[in-house]
Amino acid sequence: MTDVRSADPAVAEPPPPGAGPEVGRAGRGAGLRAGADAALPAVGILVALAAWWLIARLELVHPVALPPPGDVFSAFVEKPAQMLEHTWDTTLEILIGFALSVAAGVLIGLSLASSRTVERMFTPLLVAVNAVPKITLGPLLVVALGWGQKPILTMVFLLCFFPIVLSTATGLTTTPADLAELVRSWNASRWQAFRKVRFPAALPQIFVGLKVAMPLAAIGAVIGEFQAGESGLGYVITQYAGIGDAATAWAAIMLVALVSILLYAALLLIERFALPWVRETTSSR
Repeated sequence: MTDVRSADPAVAEPPPPGAGPEVGRAGRGAGLRAGADAALPAVGILVALAAWWLIARLELVHPVALPPPGDVFSAFVEKPAQMLEHTWDTTLEILIGFALSVAAGVLIGLSLASSRTVERMFTPLLVAVNAVPKITLGPLLVVALGWGQKPILTMVFLLCFFPIVLSTATGLTTTPADLAELVRSWNASRWQAFRKVRFPAALPQIFVGLKVAMPLAAIGAVIGEFQAGESGLGYVITQYAGIGDAATAWAAIMLVALVSILLYAALLLIERFALPWVRETTSSR
């Protein structure tokens, strides 16, 4: 008699030996790696704080110039509302100046990429503007624009726009040859080629420029506040360093660093969601 149970489709074959535990171990391994990756930045910060504490403890640097981490933390705790208010002012200046730099930088980069004549005409001028030490322009910006946000935003813009221009022009002029050939085979218009191929292909390079420019925006805001600020963390640094309160000045410096880290992380998150194909096609990390 034929055994019909073996032909029953409802009866599933047993899984290969060890398949379940191996899948479970792979999942646990991925989870452990993700947890370790998330903990690495915290470990790096703790190492830096330990080195800072040791330098201050051994007085390798005079305490007036580099107070211990505990004193810096205490200085922030003593006046948190004031410090957070100045932090918000600086953050707002960074964001506005960065947004202006992105808008202008992408447009200028697009102009350079669209015409070789325009590129040859204006690239030396852009390089010259970028080569000028921006801190030397601070007093001139105050004279021309007065005190307040205008010279500060101008300083942020001057520091940020060149990397964005360069990355945009480079991305738009280095479209992969196979994609360019595919567009030509479709007889696509210039606008269709730009919208469907050239600009999406340039986005990874544009984000490189944005990631270079974001920390420069924080530097520009602080430099501008040194020269023309009536509030902000740069203003706090100059005021408290001038009266010998190094702990509060360092608290403001640490807040500048924290703001830069958070804004850079936000930009990485935007890049990950805007360009999901990049990580899948360029790297296994």
